[in-house]
Amino acid sequence: MVFSASMLSSWYKAVLASSFVFTVALLASIVAYRLSPFHPLSKYPGPYICKISKIWTAWIAVEGKLHLYHQDLHRRYGPIVRVGPNELSIVDADLVPAILGVNGMPKGPLWDGRRITPSKELTKANVNNLIGNRDSVRHAQLRKPWNRAFGPSPMQDYVESLVARGGQFAEALEIICKSSPKGIGHVDIAKYFSFLSFDFMGDMAFGGGFELLRDGDKNKWRENMENALILPSISQHIPWAAAAIRSIPLGTGSMRNFGAFAVAQAKRRSTQESTKKDLFYHLAVQTDDGSDKPPFPLIISNATLAIIAGSDTTASVLSNIVYYLVRYPEYLRRLQEDLDKRFPEYSAIDLDQLSHIELLTMIINEALRLQPPVPTSLQRAPAIGSGGKAVGNMFIPEGTAVVIPPYTLHRDPRYFSPQPEKFWPERWAEKEQGIINNRSAFIPFSYGPANCAGKPLAMLELRFLMTTLVRKFDMSFDEGYDPDQWERDLKDRFVLSKGELPIKLSLRHDQ
Repeated sequence: MVFSASMLSSWYKAVLASSFVFTVALLASIVAYRLSPFHPLSKYPGPYICKISKIWTAWIAVEGKLHLYHQDLHRRYGPIVRVGPNELSIVDADLVPAILGVNGMPKGPLWDGRRITPSKELTKANVNNLIGNRDSVRHAQLRKPWNRAFGPSPMQDYVESLVARGGQFAEALEIICKSSPKGIGHVDIAKYFSFLSFDFMGDMAFGGGFELLRDGDKNKWRENMENALILPSISQHIPWAAAAIRSIPLGTGSMRNFGAFAVAQAKRRSTQESTKKDLFYHLAVQTDDGSDKPPFPLIISNATLAIIAGSDTTASVLSNIVYYLVRYPEYLRRLQEDLDKRFPEYSAIDLDQLSHIELLTMIINEALRLQPPVPTSLQRAPAIGSGGKAVGNMFIPEGTAVVIPPYTLHRDPRYFSPQPEKFWPERWAEKEQGIINNRSAFIPFSYGPANCAGKPLAMLELRFLMTTLVRKFDMSFDEGYDPDQWERDLKDRFVLSKGELPIKLSLRHDQ
């Protein structure tokens, strides 16, 4: 039988038509099921578009305002909202332990779409990635050396670098003031905090080598790190497409550059002798396989985590604290008066006293409440093969993810009132009566076995650096700056990303 060109053309068109009909029918059936009362999450309210596909959430994440979107959803629908075909967002302090706690759930699928370093050397990345590991047993194994690295004894090893970098930071700002007309310096304080925290992270994790305070970001290390977080903050919502997204050359340059930087630092640190007990010294004391050195994929994973968690989050929190102090200058004046009494001019800062300064702690806590370092993406899911997990009076079926958004939880009037949207440090005062301040709903460092291992160091860093800055300088917004712009520029990139914060600085005393 001879096939003519017209017959082949007709056959080809028929195949295309059949494929189109099949695809449309398949998609229609998926949509119908996800919106139907037969779906296991059908009883939970939420926008139809969220119930249909997580692509909508990824689209919201492009703009970096997912934290505001989640807050709006909970205002409209209540404490439990269906934010994906198989995902719930829960804002209920009573359920936090059951979700994030010791007997809670392992991390959810969101983490599969968040990997930043697409390197051939990361074939075992998921096995060695502490922050993204979804196996509770393996996570506990990976967490042990991090817990040890931030114990009381190692903390003392980091203090020397912290004090030195704090002094360098204050000196750099002092030079700007003294070289400026009338002694008034004009700086983007957020940028200087980024330089400072990046340098300190380099000292703490890699034995030094980063000098952004001195030289600026001439190698674009910090810039690449911040830009590298953008695509993962989007692809985390559609992990099935993450590998394809990472393979696209356009727009992934910062991810590749940051990945190469992390690998280079891991190689450098793993091959050099320790001159002091930095973070990697403590992480390498004991490995999971009993060898002298940890496996290289684990070194890379630790390097990536140390760079992001040790620099970007701290810089954002420090910048937010300054923003609120300058926006509400009565707290800046009160803090200066308190610190002047405790640490007279030219006297050294007693680090042991810092945790006992009530006003300083209240100000830090309030900034962390309003702008937590991780605004939304604390996701958990029942363990694979478990069938599901009972959470309070709920049952979470296997295959369902649960996210707790700290930004929304921290501003919930059920847990923080009056005026949960306002910067009001007095809510943290023990003596305050007639206010709601539910500390079980305060999770800026996450909660449970996957909480921030470096919290003790982070709090010491926040207290010391703010004390150093506030003692030495008066601050106000630069002329023409709209203070509302700061919060408009904040973006949810898994960790909180910031814009510029133009500040006028002047020395408080003759130096």
